[in-house]
Amino acid sequence: MSGPALAATRGATVTSVNLRAGPGTWYPVVTAMPPSAALTIYGCLDAASWCDVSWGGARGWVSSNYVSVYYQGQTVAISPALIPVIGLTVVAFNQAYWNNHYASQPWHGQWNGYYARTGGAARGGCVGPACGGSGVVRGPNGGGAAARGFCGPEQCAGGAVMRQPGGGLQFRGGVRER
Repeated sequence: MSGPALAATRGATVTSVNLRAGPGTWYPVVTAMPPSAALTIYGCLDAASWCDVSWGGARGWVSSNYVSVYYQGQTVAISPALIPVIGLTVVAFNQAYWNNHYASQPWHGQWNGYYARTGGAARGGCVGPACGGSGVVRGPNGGGAAARGFCGPEQCAGGAVMRQPGGGLQFRGGVRER
């Protein structure tokens, strides 16, 4: 999600960090930000792991581990509990965001390659030389279930966990010849 209707929050980097084209270290680097760079934070993923920010005219994603906000007289790290308290929006990353902000970048046409590395919501399977991966589903009380993949010279496999209607979990795995 992006747009003028979303409220923005001021923040800062806590160290030198890369601003990336998506919420993960496998996405291209848009620019490198210095320590204490003043950020505009548009929102964070629901787990507060990555935040959609802008700095120096560039827009992208930064791990929330490297972002702080000023709250109640002190500098604090972003956390899932803090997001609604400070009024940050929970945002999603999708192809519309990618197209809106990176159409002029040389890697823009590679959306499927980058996004496939996440498996949509979980990583797994073969992508180029990389393979394996896992999927995790979190429950409403913080518990979770995971499926794990593996990698081999001739095969690789990924795992996924899906929550079914009614709350049950379904584990899926797939093997792909290399």
